[in-house]
Amino acid sequence: MQTRFPQSYPQPLWKDRLRSDRVNVRRAWRRCCYSRRMPRVARVAVAKPLHRLFDYAIPPGMAVQPGARVRVPFGRTPLTGVVVELDDSADCDPGRLKSIESVADASPLLEPADLAFQRWAATYYHHPVGEVILAALPLVLRKGEPVRLPGAEGWRLTEAGRQQLEAPGRRAPRQVEILQAVAAGGEGGIDRQILRDRFPASAAALRAVRQAAWVESVEIPAVAERALADVSGPPLTPAQQEAVDAIEAATGRFHVALLDGVTGSGKTEVYLQLASTALRRGHSVLLLVPEISLTPQLAARFRQRLGDTVRVLHSSLAEREREATWHRVRLGLSRVLLGTRSSVFTPMTDLGLVIVDEEHDGSFKQTEGFRYSARDLAIVRAQRAGCPVVLGSATPSFESLRHALSGRYAHLRLDQRAAGASRPRIELLDIRDQPLQSGMAQPLLDRVAQVLAAGQQAILFLNRRGFAPVLTCFGCGWISDCPHCDARQTLHRHNDTLWCHHCGSQRRVPRTCPSCGAADLHPLGQGTEQLEAFLAERFSDYPLIRVDRDATARKGSLERKLQQIRQTGAALLVGTQMLAKGHDWPGVTLVGVLDADGGLYSADFRATERMAQLLEQVAGRAGRGDHPGQVVIQTRFPDHPLLRELVRRGYRAFACEALEEREAAGLPPYSFQALLRAEARDMARAQALLDDVVAAVRQSPAAEVELWGPVPAPMVRRAGRFRAHLLLQARRRDRLHAVLDGLPQLLPSLATAKGVRWSLDVDPVDLY
Repeated sequence: MQTRFPQSYPQPLWKDRLRSDRVNVRRAWRRCCYSRRMPRVARVAVAKPLHRLFDYAIPPGMAVQPGARVRVPFGRTPLTGVVVELDDSADCDPGRLKSIESVADASPLLEPADLAFQRWAATYYHHPVGEVILAALPLVLRKGEPVRLPGAEGWRLTEAGRQQLEAPGRRAPRQVEILQAVAAGGEGGIDRQILRDRFPASAAALRAVRQAAWVESVEIPAVAERALADVSGPPLTPAQQEAVDAIEAATGRFHVALLDGVTGSGKTEVYLQLASTALRRGHSVLLLVPEISLTPQLAARFRQRLGDTVRVLHSSLAEREREATWHRVRLGLSRVLLGTRSSVFTPMTDLGLVIVDEEHDGSFKQTEGFRYSARDLAIVRAQRAGCPVVLGSATPSFESLRHALSGRYAHLRLDQRAAGASRPRIELLDIRDQPLQSGMAQPLLDRVAQVLAAGQQAILFLNRRGFAPVLTCFGCGWISDCPHCDARQTLHRHNDTLWCHHCGSQRRVPRTCPSCGAADLHPLGQGTEQLEAFLAERFSDYPLIRVDRDATARKGSLERKLQQIRQTGAALLVGTQMLAKGHDWPGVTLVGVLDADGGLYSADFRATERMAQLLEQVAGRAGRGDHPGQVVIQTRFPDHPLLRELVRRGYRAFACEALEEREAAGLPPYSFQALLRAEARDMARAQALLDDVVAAVRQSPAAEVELWGPVPAPMVRRAGRFRAHLLLQARRRDRLHAVLDGLPQLLPSLATAKGVRWSLDVDPVDLY
């Protein structure tokens, strides 16, 4: 029967209401279905060497979010993990699922973009995803400790305190001053540390005010730090301005620029200009540096120009200090992060610029555990954020230089030093027939004396710490071998020990020869300790500052030494490569390189590249002020083509010729490599595992992947274990990774893997 509607019921309205009812029914049905399909399973990353996430049931009523930490049972031990995904079903029988024990975070610590970036890094470097994600958190958060958001403990005036302040009467004047200071803080209170700093000699008065309940505790929330993005710097040179304009033109999109500038050309000023522009646009800035030694001076310059919004993050900070900085940057309270390698994983709000200073430096490559390249990941992170990335160096890596020369990266060159300073004059000093005193020839000593007499500074560069690399017996020939490595133990006079720089083992210096009992032990070779002792006696009227890992081990000692260098006049600076990178000391006019021959003859094809970069970098410390600089390189191979090319034409010419040789030989950057390392208590086990890998790979369609090895590592025994290497190389990256993808599953399944430790290093920079 056909339904009829009264004429008073307008048909268009009826249609609208019916349509509305249908929509409501559909919505109710979706809600019903959704209630049945609420996410009941969380996929959690835990710091275990397993290449997978783990499913856990979400108890009813528990709120779980991706990016938050949870406590989960794992075997017999509860672990802290990070939720990565939520789902309504598990990959296994739901009855076998264990449940999450507790949730540690009310809100996620990692955003979806952060988790995606970390999972990509784990996939590319073929490392367990849980270890990668947990490593992105500060150590205290990895341990499962509660989050301590940035802020401060403060004091606020109570009603009783307000009455005491207003009521007439005689009270201690210092207590009145304290109450007035607290009252000035208002309802928000005053930072306890600020109060202590203001009244340093009034601990008793502060205690009396607290005990009288005139003040109460209050949490002062953190506030965003002010950025001084409008503070102007020195005028830019035309080349600097051209570089700034080219990079700023790419704002808002992914763009890679190689800032190829000679030492002293003003790359830091370009960074500052770019960072200032990014801050004005409301973006955050990530600046990566290779060494902690570069952070004090660079951080001071950035804070002077950009304000307190600049924060520093590196391994020498206390754990709670690192956590506070991590949170400030994550929440956008601080907008500029200056950090070392691991800072590339720090979550940041509105990332708008990434800078990698000294991009060539090998310190950007992690060589233990998760073996990643912070420089390469910085490029990927900028790509995901859609922002420019600047790679700065006076000696670009061959990989970056090749991309710049091919047009893949923008190549921005700064060929002149800023402020009109001239490049230092470099000369080779032939020491083949020269008597040496603690490694120094007389002509170099004479130059040092002249520089000091003129009131200037000299750097003596020796990339070998300790007193001497070897202790030997002149009676029987015994030498200080490491009992655990195929290496020598270095003599350290400051604590009278023999110390292996590879495995860390130490022992006291023997008084007599352990082999023959003769009291005829003597050091061979020179280290920075010995050089310091010799120069302190030879030039006793001048300050001598040693900068190496041993001399700067205590917290704050590096900053004090660098400050001393800047404030003193004529002085001798002795040190390792910590002195060679990025420092700007106008008083240095002479650089002496004591041992330049170590990288000339090496089994590693990258050795000459690293040596050329180091020589160019240390030479660049000279002549950055008003006086011209000079560089003296002691060598027993003055006719070596590499040295002569560096002296005559500079690093760029050397690099271009070396790139042609690499291309002809099919070596990186014209191919891609991965190094599979195996170590065991005996060499046969390590070798057997790699033999099985070779056999398995050759059975798969991997014709375009070359296998070199297995072979014993250049240092066969290290820390008591024997090591073997298998190098995989391909002309195409995807072909190489097609083979690498199967190795994490293949290796544990092999019978020969028992008792063998293995690691996979993608894009290795060190074949040792």
